[in-house]
Amino acid sequence: MPRTNNPRIHWAWWMLAIALLVAWQYFPHDTASSHAPGPVRAPVDAPDQSPTRSSSNPRLPTFLPAEARTTIALIQRGGPFPHRQDGSVFGNREGHLPRQPRGWYHEYTVETPGLSHRGARRIITGGNPPRTWHYTSDHYDSFRAFNPGMASGISP
Repeated sequence: MPRTNNPRIHWAWWMLAIALLVAWQYFPHDTASSHAPGPVRAPVDAPDQSPTRSSSNPRLPTFLPAEARTTIALIQRGGPFPHRQDGSVFGNREGHLPRQPRGWYHEYTVETPGLSHRGARRIITGGNPPRTWHYTSDHYDSFRAFNPGMASGISP
């Protein structure tokens, strides 16, 4: 059978390929059920019980940078936030945090001194009002859970 050079067939194959790529990107895929070994992920830590950073706020763990205090206070007050993305839904596409329904997690920027952009540091909260708190310094590759308590004494 002769090969056809019909542009409609080529166009249809390209559209199918693009549609499959988009669907694969946006629909959750469970990598845990795969038989092939996946990437090693940093574990999600239990809430931190380590010594505190300063006596001014004994509830915050030492792994949090000083700038996280401002972000925590803004989250607990409900804003206003310095970045338009703050408070947006965090999709947890990589599955590093416990699986929850879409809309459970929200992300907030932790400023990095000297950068003119948002940087990699974030606080991810779960629930509304927040019931779980996670910090990432490497743009969602690993998380550490913490409990901020009522950090209302923190002034941004």
